[in-house]
Amino acid sequence: MCRVVDLQQAVLAKNDACAHTLREDLAARGTALVNLLSSPGSGKTALLERELTLARSRGIPVAALTADLATENDAVRLARSGVPVKQVLTDGLCHLEAEMLGGHLHGWLPADTRLLFIENVGNLVCPASYDLGEALRIVLASVTEGEDKPLKYPTAFGLAHLVVVTKMDIAEAVSFDEKEFRANVERINPGVEVVLTSARGGEGDGLMLDRALAARDGAPVHIPVMTRKSHHVHDAEDGQPCDEGHTHEAGHSHAAGHSHAAGHSHNEEHTRAGEHTHAHPAPGGHAHTTDPDTVASSRS
Repeated sequence: MCRVVDLQQAVLAKNDACAHTLREDLAARGTALVNLLSSPGSGKTALLERELTLARSRGIPVAALTADLATENDAVRLARSGVPVKQVLTDGLCHLEAEMLGGHLHGWLPADTRLLFIENVGNLVCPASYDLGEALRIVLASVTEGEDKPLKYPTAFGLAHLVVVTKMDIAEAVSFDEKEFRANVERINPGVEVVLTSARGGEGDGLMLDRALAARDGAPVHIPVMTRKSHHVHDAEDGQPCDEGHTHEAGHSHAAGHSHAAGHSHNEEHTRAGEHTHAHPAPGGHAHTTDPDTVASSRS
């Protein structure tokens, strides 16, 4: 058991070191990363498409990377917004990691990008433990998922900088108790803002975009009580160093055979902040750059 715990800590320490590097690289070029976490079916893609479309209409340079175990469906939907979109297929891995993400951004992310939205794999367990170098972590939950969702997934909600409720247009029909949901969020993450949205009805249009822009421009971000220093600030002395630099200048070609072997063998279990343990198959991963007119593929 001790060896498993040591391995968990080593994997997370290496990821945090890579996340720290990625965060610094993105900040140096004026880009803020926004990490979106939710369960499958929360309406995350629909809301993100609406926010990306709004950003484009305002002339704000944004991009989006979406991760799924299979299909390019979400990338195709997001590309309708007209902004740069890339699909990553994780080949069974239930979350993104900082080193993996940095490799996919290398040579793809446009140089003038102000906001990079990451639509993480639909899962509130594994992704919660992995810092991606984000400036803002947003956890979304739909009104259909139950008011006790924050209590069932305390790590995901407990580390959020912002909580977004989706599908408010059907809240009454499903007897969603907003007061109870807010109380449960407050219990897990005191002081975090909760915003209400509806991609179909237009409620909360632009709120997620506005909060992301504010974070990018240096506005104070909520600090969750569950946040530990080690979750956000790491260097090579805290764990294994990140194997590759992540300077993301546009136009650099990224080899199709790029390997992420170091730190990405996930037959081990991993936990953080008391979350459940999960075993993960080693990922292959496909990268799919998507725009409104074409989809190009490469092997990662």
